[in-house]
Amino acid sequence: MSLIHPSAIVEKGAILGTNVSVGPFSYIGSKVIIGDNTTISSHALIDGNTTIGKNNHIFSHSAIGTIPQDLKFDGEDVQLVIGDNNTIREFTLLNPGTKGGGSITKIGNNNLLMGYVHLGHDVIIGDNCILANGATLAGHVELGNHVVIGGLTPVHQFVHIGDYVMIGGASALAQDIPPFCLAEGNRASLRGLNLAGLRRKIDREEINELKVAYRELFEQGNPLQEVAQVLFETTNSSKVKSLCEFIKTSKRGIPFTRKNNVD
Repeated sequence: MSLIHPSAIVEKGAILGTNVSVGPFSYIGSKVIIGDNTTISSHALIDGNTTIGKNNHIFSHSAIGTIPQDLKFDGEDVQLVIGDNNTIREFTLLNPGTKGGGSITKIGNNNLLMGYVHLGHDVIIGDNCILANGATLAGHVELGNHVVIGGLTPVHQFVHIGDYVMIGGASALAQDIPPFCLAEGNRASLRGLNLAGLRRKIDREEINELKVAYRELFEQGNPLQEVAQVLFETTNSSKVKSLCEFIKTSKRGIPFTRKNNVD
């Protein structure tokens, strides 16, 4: 059984699971699918080919699944897929994919999107991420798991952000940020490892391996790609391998201050 306020509009064809709550003056389009125990607060708009999982809470004045802000969009069949246990706060704007970007925008599980967050077309977000108020992701941005993006931070299109990354508030990010790192500034650049986040999730031995790798990669003044390749081939740490693999496959480059070679 779903709890739908009399003033809400749920178009014919929409599929609502068990115990879905739809608040006053909200609108649910005909192609929308909403999973069990999800709460839609008042004045929310959910449209398009949008699938929402279980146990989500979408707050007032969110616009979910409206057409992408891309002038090339011509009415193609595109999707927005949202996983389980997400909290999507007031005035968020989440767009579906485009034909040129895989036709899907995808959000994983257990994420918190604070007020006024915007996710552009073809954005991919993993699990357990936090996007603070006013964070803005342009099209084709990809986030790993356990990523934190500070408030009022824009992220340039096609940027990739690895697992356990922290981006400081009011930064402007235009290049890829490798996993386990901390970045901030305008333009944002690496400031070190995200030690506060890592200590909550990763054991000390792994963190120590990452510290050594970070110094070799970013603080010795040697060619980044060459160091990443050597470390990848010689380390026994899966975390260090992940860090090096990200660097080797980065398309937008890694923002950091290059130092002269140290004897």
